[in-house]
Amino acid sequence: MNYLDPVELVAEKEKYAKEGVHKGMQGVIWDERKIDGFWLVNFPSYGENADIADIAIKEEDLILLPNGMDAKINEKIKQLFENSESQ
Repeated sequence: MNYLDPVELVAEKEKYAKEGVHKGMQGVIWDERKIDGFWLVNFPSYGENADIADIAIKEEDLILLPNGMDAKINEKIKQLFENSESQ
């Protein structure tokens, strides 16, 4: 993995969820350095919305997206979790 590679989160973990990031969300590696097995990943929202998070993600919890990323997916996943928390 390298700087600006599009990635997808493949693990649901509490430490990511606390930041609003959930399995299936897509982001981009946001730093040139991997530190202690973690990459800094930016998870954007779609359109004019603020980014969901910039957080360190363990490399084993990510897969590369060879065809780029789609922030619309992040909005759908975010909405699913928000809806389930409000019930």
